[in-house]
Amino acid sequence: MKKMLLIAPSLHQGGLEKVCAMTAVALQPYFEVKIAVFDSANIDFDVEGTPIIDLKVPSRPGKLAKVINVFKRAHRLNKLKKKEKIDIAYSFGNTANLANVFAGRLLGKKGPKCWLGVRSYMDMNSARIRLYCKCADRLLCCSETIRQEIEEKYSCDHAYTLQNFFDIAQIENRAAEGTGILPWQDGRIIVSMGREDVVKGYWHLLKIFSLVHKELPDTKLLLIGKGEFTAYRKLAADLGIEDAVCFAGLQKNPYPYLKKGTLYLLTSYWEGFPNALVEAMALGLVAVATDCMTGPAEIFDGKYGILVPNMGKEPDMDASHIDEEERRTAKRVIALLQDEAEMARYSRLSVERAGDFSKEEYIRKIKELSVG
Repeated sequence: MKKMLLIAPSLHQGGLEKVCAMTAVALQPYFEVKIAVFDSANIDFDVEGTPIIDLKVPSRPGKLAKVINVFKRAHRLNKLKKKEKIDIAYSFGNTANLANVFAGRLLGKKGPKCWLGVRSYMDMNSARIRLYCKCADRLLCCSETIRQEIEEKYSCDHAYTLQNFFDIAQIENRAAEGTGILPWQDGRIIVSMGREDVVKGYWHLLKIFSLVHKELPDTKLLLIGKGEFTAYRKLAADLGIEDAVCFAGLQKNPYPYLKKGTLYLLTSYWEGFPNALVEAMALGLVAVATDCMTGPAEIFDGKYGILVPNMGKEPDMDASHIDEEERRTAKRVIALLQDEAEMARYSRLSVERAGDFSKEEYIRKIKELSVG
């Protein structure tokens, strides 16, 4: 059985961290799996007995400290690879990828295979991608769009698409574990889930919802994710919708909350492969998402959800300014919510599409890539 080392910055809340943890559990019957992290504080994901090795090089502020950290991590990772006689080292995200690459260079040709996970279109820095193409044995891209660009722009013949997988039965079981306490007892709930980050475009979300709520007063907005959301709370108040918006914060089990939704609205202008979107679809939520560079278009595949145009990147917290794209998106959401037959049809399609991202296919691809 081959020895595989999965490398992530941490196992705290986050998309790439979640995929790392799920990969570890899925591969246990087929590989001898260990996980290396730079900081083991606040582990949020259950890896079901997979050994976790803390390299004890947490993130530090400042450019110089970050550069020093790369080499510290590479040095410790190099020692770990040799000690554990690793066959494949698979890293998730840029900070882990850089450490994996430099550790690989220290070990040279005698070292384990170097697999790098490109998790977001934001990772497409040209200097880094050139380094990755030169040093990696496999580049595993969460999106076919990313893979195609790497292949075409950098003449890279060892980039592969490996979309995230979802355990639908587990999502359904966890959704049934709790009730999800909300400030309202009724109404149709629009949901979005993700950390507080400018790339999520939450000012668009609030402005769109304000128009929807004005037309359909029974609608509510639920935002699940880590962050204070101070500026967004103020925007909600300025828009006059604070009583219809719930900032639920970080939830260890978000699925009981997600299940309460009627429609999932993603307003990001950057994504890799948005896990929360597919998780919502698995629970039958109708999906509406911006046509950002990667993710939603591949997930919807022309029929499983509704794409709306990508909107502005610059935060606009002026409640008196609602742009035309926000107005058009609101009209699309209103029309959808008013059409019961369409809502039922898209709900069925959501569940159908979520089932396509199976664990079995993910494992098959990794086993295939590990040969040779």
